[in-house]
Amino acid sequence: MFSHVVIFWTDPANPTSADELLAGIEKYLKPIPGVLSFHAGKMVGSPRAVVDQTYQIALNLVFPNKKAQDDYQVHPMHVEFVTGVFKKTCKKVVVYDFE
Repeated sequence: MFSHVVIFWTDPANPTSADELLAGIEKYLKPIPGVLSFHAGKMVGSPRAVVDQTYQIALNLVFPNKKAQDDYQVHPMHVEFVTGVFKKTCKKVVVYDFE
């Protein structure tokens, strides 16, 4: 299995950017074939100091292997998401990939 975790910091100048990003994730990324598990959502606050609470949206995808994730990255819907949604709503992103 191959996990792809993406943490998004949205544009604070746009108060609807988190909702726009989440809607774009659902529209453009969820339908892409090859994903075994898809979960996207808003950060949940916690009293625990170890929990990062600086981001707004997280995406957690599981693929059967790295090749499936590589194919996902170049899929036209992913490319459209990056250019049409991500670049308009986000200021920062961090990606964690692991097997």
